[in-house]
Amino acid sequence: MTHAFDWTAGYPSQRLPVFGRNVVATSHPLAAQAGLRILWQGGNAVDAAIAAAAVITLTEPVSNGLGSDAFAILWADGRLHGLNSSGPAPAAWTPEYFARKYGPDARTPPQRGWDSVSVPGAVAGWVALSERFGKLSFADLLQPAIEVAERGYAVPIVVQQKWAAAVPLLDRQPGYRESFMPWGRAPNVGEQFRFPAAARALKLIAETRGEAYYRGEIAAALERHARAHGGAMTAADLAAFRPEWVEPIGQDYLGHTLHEIPPNGQGIAALMALGIAGRLDIDAAAIDGVDAQHLLIEAMKLAFADVYRHVAERRAMEVTTEQLLDPGHLASRAKLIDPKRAQIFGPGNLVKGGTIYLTAADERGMMVSFIQSNYMGFGSGVVEPGYGISLQNRGHAFSLDAGSPNRVAPGKRPFHTIIPAFLTKPGPGGSEPVMSFGVMGGNMQPQGHLQTLVRMLAARQAPQAACDAPRWRFNAGLSINVESGMAASTVQGLLDRGHRVDVIDDSYMDFGAGQFIWRLGDPAVEGYVAASDARRDGQVAAS
Repeated sequence: MTHAFDWTAGYPSQRLPVFGRNVVATSHPLAAQAGLRILWQGGNAVDAAIAAAAVITLTEPVSNGLGSDAFAILWADGRLHGLNSSGPAPAAWTPEYFARKYGPDARTPPQRGWDSVSVPGAVAGWVALSERFGKLSFADLLQPAIEVAERGYAVPIVVQQKWAAAVPLLDRQPGYRESFMPWGRAPNVGEQFRFPAAARALKLIAETRGEAYYRGEIAAALERHARAHGGAMTAADLAAFRPEWVEPIGQDYLGHTLHEIPPNGQGIAALMALGIAGRLDIDAAAIDGVDAQHLLIEAMKLAFADVYRHVAERRAMEVTTEQLLDPGHLASRAKLIDPKRAQIFGPGNLVKGGTIYLTAADERGMMVSFIQSNYMGFGSGVVEPGYGISLQNRGHAFSLDAGSPNRVAPGKRPFHTIIPAFLTKPGPGGSEPVMSFGVMGGNMQPQGHLQTLVRMLAARQAPQAACDAPRWRFNAGLSINVESGMAASTVQGLLDRGHRVDVIDDSYMDFGAGQFIWRLGDPAVEGYVAASDARRDGQVAAS
């Protein structure tokens, strides 16, 4: 039975909903097509997600690479499973290590360079997903990526814009110029970009099921490169890493449950904001009006105020996730909101990010919500050139403040912004899967989860309409950004309530990009409806 969406509602967009029994939605067409190719070969949704994830390290290198971290939530075997494949700090990383190198007044590890690189987890995450839930051989899953790396692809519009913008910031980082500046510059739109070094790495990863990356010649190459450029990571740090299977945490809303990965990630911010929003009088009939948008912004601000104070790796937190999600706590936070006035609820050290999100679902009912990221654009900027390993800069998210639960320590995971999401609802035999989805882009991710989900569940907007709708982004204090497509009356209403509003045209950086797969009924009969965000170069591929 299909959901009672209002299929006539829409916003300016060049995209329409896509229907199918096997679906892959990503922010680059070649990645979506790679996933669908694997489904046609008899693979399942996990196989498709891994194939798509491998391809997109090449086709959207601004946002992710072979040195990324990753998280996943998937529906398989009749229940949800969560995977945290974010890597920890190297064994040498202590507050004293950074104080010696950067002075006693440094507040965080550096933003770029080897001293911003924590252990990369994405490749290990692919292997863990494949070993537990995949059908096809791991080598088969990486074949599309190997082909793309060897033959190249035409650089698309949005990726090229961000690539060119990154060059002045990163061209002096070790390995960056020779890897990502062919002809001494960023590629132009439509130019062919080939990455033979990454093809070499992908072949080794495929042949050894990731062993070469964490305990073989790629690990050795990463250690040599780190040592040559002042970094502390060793092959032993890589060899010690293992992804962690976790139980997703959830929040009920309008007969459904939103699920997120527990800390060290910021997914709990979306749950808290949704829990607060559920206690407010949001008029779904006027979802684009100032009243509804103001209340959602204030709910998100309250959630961030708690999250940026308390959330870190679980064992380092001073409060529990259960305390943060306690109904009494959320109710008391909701009471702080003035429906007619914007307020400052607490500090937030908010950053913009470079991330990819993808989702896949198959006709047997498996659904995968997957995200991987290099954090800021091109991450650390460091690339091991022999194997094309473009490394994340998640270490920059650590604090050097002695009072912070997120203070750096050997083997500790940093606070993470990347969060996959999943929606379920109660059924006759327990929970039933409804939607795998995510909205990438730094601290925009929980904000995007909140805005799109309220539109779908409260205002009955179909996934593509909810995705296309104009968004806001909370920054800090009273500052918000809004997309230029937001109604002028709503923008003026937010200004009148005390919000400091900047109208922004750059949707890629400021408002994230989402992929959504909604289950319509029996996947083998009714299938799914999917949406891909026009804010990036993405596509839904379906059969």
